[in-house]
Amino acid sequence: MSKSSRPTSSRVAIIGSGNVGATAAYALMLRGLFTEIVLIDASKERAMAEAADIGDANAIARPTRIWAGEYADVAKADILVLTAGAATHGDETRTSIAGKSAEIVRACIDEVKAVGFDGVIVVASNPADAMAQVAQQASGLPPERVIGTGTLLDSNRFRQRIAEELGIAPATVEALLLGEHGDSEVAAFSTVRIGGVALDAFLDGRMIDRAAIARDVMRAGYTINHGKGFTSYGVATAIVRICEAVHRDERVVLPISARLTGAFGLNDLYLSLPCLIGAQGVLRVLEPDLRPDERLALLASAEVLRSTLDSIA
Repeated sequence: MSKSSRPTSSRVAIIGSGNVGATAAYALMLRGLFTEIVLIDASKERAMAEAADIGDANAIARPTRIWAGEYADVAKADILVLTAGAATHGDETRTSIAGKSAEIVRACIDEVKAVGFDGVIVVASNPADAMAQVAQQASGLPPERVIGTGTLLDSNRFRQRIAEELGIAPATVEALLLGEHGDSEVAAFSTVRIGGVALDAFLDGRMIDRAAIARDVMRAGYTINHGKGFTSYGVATAIVRICEAVHRDERVVLPISARLTGAFGLNDLYLSLPCLIGAQGVLRVLEPDLRPDERLALLASAEVLRSTLDSIA
């Protein structure tokens, strides 16, 4: 979308005003991407309080209208962010709450569908891949316009952990964590590049504990959850990055959850792979050149997701 054709006003709707939804709204306000941010929650009181609190901060930031609204307000939104769902507690896995989350997601999407929403949906409800698939099926929207946050956060954690190990800045590291946003995710070391140089070449004979790095990345969410009871900043930043790519028609590649149509022989399944993202959502799903063991691990991750979907069918 060219600058001249971009609308002068824009609206993002966020369903779910809990820790993730409220943090995403705050981050979106600071980023100045949208002129309107509407919060919707089963607890109108919670949505009103969060909107008022963010509005106070907005008084010294970029002008944005922020309010607690109704589902009717979603109709004019360009992007809908869905964070409503069941929460994990302690060492509870994301997939263990799939059934309860699916009920919440379907109920929210039914309301959204009833008011005629026709934009792009970004799904952060856990488990994110399965809930993106539930949301797409319930909404009837084209799959390219329903995006799961997937492993965008996990890939950033992967980049950061590798950077720490090598003593370099995370911005210099390219790395993809693929598959399920969950315990079966795949740390694809074959995708790691530092300044365009493959990891093995950059190490130049030095050894690093790859299993420990992958384990640290996979357990990061549990560690944070154990310490503070929830995660919010990382996933909220991932939400903002996806919204930014869509709103600005960036045509940037991000590792997000999209419905696959043949990549790695997988079909009709939401799974995280690098995807080209623009104003219409997912423009293309890319198939990175993985090592045989990574490919097998990705296929195993896909089976975990299929099992999760079967359990909530």
